[in-house]
Amino acid sequence: MPNIENLKKQAKQYLRWHRKQYYPVAAQIRAALPQFRQVGDVQILESSFKLADAQELVARQMGFDGWQALKSGADAMTDEPRQTTPRPILSSIEAQLFVANIKSSCDFYTNKLGFAVEFIYGDPPYYGQVVRDNARLNLRLVFEPVFVADVRKREHLLSASITVATANEIKQLFLSYQAAGVSFHQALKKEPWGARTFIV
Repeated sequence: MPNIENLKKQAKQYLRWHRKQYYPVAAQIRAALPQFRQVGDVQILESSFKLADAQELVARQMGFDGWQALKSGADAMTDEPRQTTPRPILSSIEAQLFVANIKSSCDFYTNKLGFAVEFIYGDPPYYGQVVRDNARLNLRLVFEPVFVADVRKREHLLSASITVATANEIKQLFLSYQAAGVSFHQALKKEPWGARTFIV
């Protein structure tokens, strides 16, 4: 726990900021002190705010019920959850495929696999994206082999895995690609773990 003298100085700083009507401190007061929870910035800065309030602010930010609890090292607050920084939420993830020709790759994904071009970037083009439903694939132009020799073919290395909801849908997808003349590295089959897969 920080030095109590430093915490006293911090409380006095909050008090000075409130007296000078420094707007950023209003948000901190509202977040930490229950009596200001539903009060706007202007009202907070116009309200009575004493040293005891500033000390309680510091204590609650440290996770204690009040200044005395902080000084005595009491257990953390139980009535109000301690404020923490929210964990970042990953909203999506997109595979990046290395291709030798952006235009040919876009043509393959649109004409054969039913995707649509979202964008193509560069002059000449070296980056693009194709989309179908909730699937997004980024295409990145490369001029040299990414994999050594035939390791990709030997190890059945995938660039991206596309998932559908049911076994019936995976069969429909396979048949639609077959009708479009797509060449398959692996035809539709049932894997030992139960999934049905094919590889383009």
